[in-house]
Amino acid sequence: MVHLSVVVPCFNEAEVIDTFHTALVAALEPTRETFEICYVDDGSSDRTLQRLRHLAADDPRVRFTSFSRNFGKEPAMLAGLRTAGGDAVVLMDADLQHPPELVPRMLEMHRHGYDQVVAQRDRAGEGAVRSSLSRAYYRLVRRCMDVQLVDGEGDFRLLSRRAVDCVLSLPESNRFSKGIFSWIGFDSVSFTYQNVERAAGESKWGGRRLLNYGIDGLLSFNTRPLRLAIHTGLCLFLSALAYALWIIGSDLFVGIDTPGYTTLLTVIVALGGIQLATLGVVGEYVGRIYHEAKRRPHYVVRETETSVSRVPARSGLGTPGGRARTTS
Repeated sequence: MVHLSVVVPCFNEAEVIDTFHTALVAALEPTRETFEICYVDDGSSDRTLQRLRHLAADDPRVRFTSFSRNFGKEPAMLAGLRTAGGDAVVLMDADLQHPPELVPRMLEMHRHGYDQVVAQRDRAGEGAVRSSLSRAYYRLVRRCMDVQLVDGEGDFRLLSRRAVDCVLSLPESNRFSKGIFSWIGFDSVSFTYQNVERAAGESKWGGRRLLNYGIDGLLSFNTRPLRLAIHTGLCLFLSALAYALWIIGSDLFVGIDTPGYTTLLTVIVALGGIQLATLGVVGEYVGRIYHEAKRRPHYVVRETETSVSRVPARSGLGTPGGRARTTS
């Protein structure tokens, strides 16, 4: 019986995956707990899959799932949680920004009865602009979302088996794991660790991806943007009504010239922008409904460790994967 499963999503991490695996095993073996490491290759275009094949061939505690293409980190984490069979499951990245030496500490806190143990990073070393935008975003989501998110708390966490089962029971396709982890509840504890730079390669999370991820978070757990659109429309209607009454009254009792085209053009452009923004918000929700209604699988699997031999192949390429299968 496996006590601990470590789920590691990977995307183009060939430069660091061997170093990460060595560090993780070195951190876990002194705990004397039975463990498995579940890697998920999210359609990497480098040699990540070949390295995972060799790790699985050399170490029976290694399991891996490889996607047919890049589906994103959320499906990769979901696939890892479905693969994991341990009583406790740790989610972490392969770039060593999540220090493996913290996992035994998470296990120790889990033994005190906590279903979620969250490693919360500080923002040491981050740029001032990125840190300010992040703090502003978390202040916004705390006001808007139906779940509580804490700045610095990410995917690096330990989940008990019953917490994992609750996460897997949620059927939605548009997944925002930070919100899901908060939504399921249970007893949680967190600790802070110092921010660490990537061991190699470049971050996959550029400004555009972070912006889209932030929008996903805002829309996944509340309908307040729709309510904000209603309130904005009502405010504009009342403002326009008051302005019209003021113009009529001034014209009747004072006698003034009708406002010119500049005012009219400004109002039209402003209202047009607000209408387009409102349609965009509504469209986001409709698009999510459409995506959920299709009920497509979250990802497609190319191969797993069971479809390749555990004897290392020649030339370092591994054995070609088996027939692709679909996992919902």
